[in-house]
Amino acid sequence: MQVGNKSYRVEADIPEQIPVFPLSGALLLPGAQLPLNIFEPRYLSMLDDAMSSDRLIGVIQPALVDGTQRRGPVEDLCSVGCLGRITSFAETGDGRYIITLGGVCRFRIGEELNRRKPYRICRISPFLGDLEAGDQGKEVDRKALLDSFRAYLEANDLEADWSSVERASTESLVNSLSMMSPYGPAEKQALLEADNLKIRAETLIAITEIALARDSDDHGPVLQ
Repeated sequence: MQVGNKSYRVEADIPEQIPVFPLSGALLLPGAQLPLNIFEPRYLSMLDDAMSSDRLIGVIQPALVDGTQRRGPVEDLCSVGCLGRITSFAETGDGRYIITLGGVCRFRIGEELNRRKPYRICRISPFLGDLEAGDQGKEVDRKALLDSFRAYLEANDLEADWSSVERASTESLVNSLSMMSPYGPAEKQALLEADNLKIRAETLIAITEIALARDSDDHGPVLQ
C-alpha cells in the first residue's frame, strides 16, 4: 500500500501502538482519503506528535450505547478502525489544523495504554491483507452499484458528475461511495468491516435499498 510518500507492505511497517481519534459517523478506508478539520486541543497535540514522528493516527468510532456496534477490548470504542497517514497538513491561523488522511489499513483494537498524553493511545493488530494488492473490484457488480446510486440520487433530487463516476475505478467508486454515504454509525461500521471489496459493495447496495424502501413507506404508496 502506497500512501503519500510512504509504502506499507509488511507487518513491520505498521506500529504496534498508535494514537486513536474517536470520531462517530466517520469512515476511512484503505487507499481512500478523508479530510478533517481539527480544533480540540487534545487532538491538536496528537497531530503535533504525529507530524514529528510517523504521521500515523487511527480513526475509530465510539461504540454505541445500545450495542448495535461491536465493542472492542476498550469498551467505549468499536473493535475495528482504520489507520491513516497524514498526507496533507495546513494551519488556519485561528488555531485549527486542516488535514487529509490517507487510509493505510484497518486494525483491530487491543488494550489502551496508560500514557501521560491528553489523547488516547492503543495497541493494535493490523489487517495485513489490506497492505496487499487486491482484486481492484473485478468481482464487484458495478452496474448494480451504479443503479443503486442513481436510484438514491433520484429519490433525493440530487445530481452527480456522471462522467467522473464512469471514469473512476471500481475500487475507488466503492470506497468513495461508502465514505460519502449519508448513513449512520452502525452502517458505516458495517462497511468498514466488510471482508473484501465485493462484500462492501453488496453491503452498500443493501443499505441503500433499505433506506429507499423506508423513505417510500414514509411517503405512502406511489400512484402509477
